[in-house]
Order: sequence, then C-alpha cells, then structure tokens
Amino acid sequence: MAEERRTRSTEAFYGRRHGKTLRPRQGAALDAFLAATLIDLEKPSPAEISELFSVAVTSVRLEIGFGGGEHLLTQVERYPETGFIGVEPFVNGMAKLAAAAEEGETGRPSNLRVYDDDATEVLDWLPEGCVEGIDLLYPDPWPKKRHWKRRFVSQVNLDRFARVLKPGGLFRFASDIDTYVNWTLMHCRVHPAFEWVAQSALDWRTPYEGWPGTRYEAKAIREGRPPAYLTFRRL
Repeated sequence: MAEERRTRSTEAFYGRRHGKTLRPRQGAALDAFLAATLIDLEKPSPAEISELFSVAVTSVRLEIGFGGGEHLLTQVERYPETGFIGVEPFVNGMAKLAAAAEEGETGRPSNLRVYDDDATEVLDWLPEGCVEGIDLLYPDPWPKKRHWKRRFVSQVNLDRFARVLKPGGLFRFASDIDTYVNWTLMHCRVHPAFEWVAQSALDWRTPYEGWPGTRYEAKAIREGRPPAYLTFRRL
C-alpha cells in the first residue's frame, strides 16, 4: 500500500505523513496513481527534464507541498504545454490529488509527475537550471519561535532553488503568517540569487493569476489573517 512506502530523506523531515487511514478503494486508487506518475529517484535524472513526461512540454514547474492539490491541478489543466512536478509527503493530500486527477475531464494528466517524500531529494536530483518556476504555497509555518529552524525557506534550500531554477525563473511563496512572510523576505533579500519583484503593496496583496483559492486560505481570511503572495526572480 502507498501508506507503507518510505524513502530516505536528505535531512531531518518535520511534519505529518499520515492523517485518517485511507479506505481500501482510496488506497488502491492512490497506488495506481503513483504507479503512473511517481518519479523514481533511484534512476539518474534525465539530461532534459522534459523527458520525464509522456507528452511534449515546453517548460517545467515545481510545486512543493501541494496539500490537497487544488492549485497544482488547476495549473496542470490550464497549461497543458507545461510539465508539472508536485511534491507532497502527506499521504492524504496525495490521495486527494489522485482522486481529483482521475475525476477530471481528461482523466489522469500526462503533464504531471509527483513525488511523495522529502522535497529536498527532488531538488538535489533535478538537473541544474531545468525549471521555470517553484511554488511554495502555504507551507507549514512552524509558528513557535523555537521551531523556526524547521521552516522550509532557509539559506540551504534557497541555494537548492537557485541551482535548479533557470535565470529569470520565479520562486513564488504564499502565506497568511506574517512572521513567515517576513522570514522569507529576509532570507531572499540576503541571498544573491534572488530579487523581490514587487513594485507596490498591491503586488503582494493580489493573488497570483489563475489562483483558485484553497480551503485553508478561506479559513485564514475569515479569521483575519490576510495572505501575502510573494514573487522572487532568479537572477
């Protein structure tokens, strides 16, 4: 079963991997989905990242921690000429994406590949300068100050982003937690490979084009936590 799968992690991994136990039908559907879309990191990374996909793609984007897959699947369907790699270690989130993808108008998308463990493994496996964009949307904020070191945005992970992003590629970060927004701005400001592209407050208060919204985001807004949508360019 998919819930029993484990792989190595390059560093300490923090966060849940399991929620409610999947029903047999859900587990079988998830196994079938992963059999068709899971990236095998035991194989060498391809010289051309487009070779990961069974259809021709003109560019590739990566989403880290896609939750239930609302944003990822919207992008996959909206941009069929773009290849998407989604990473989500939480089994129930991957199961939601699998179910939604199978129920879509075109069935399982050919321009989608996934990985169900530590995103740093994928970042270290990918060829240099191969992706046009990286999305990190509503990551675990680790709100307690003693846990801030667990946040995914860090100098070492920004180094990883810089390695795999093409020049001019975009790193997008969204959060409703002001300390994490400030944390990300601070880390990107001092990293030589990134520049914040905002020209006014409207730029970071406005959702990204085609943004579908998520249940988590709606809850944050109801509770008075306005989201911030940051975009950084790879220099």
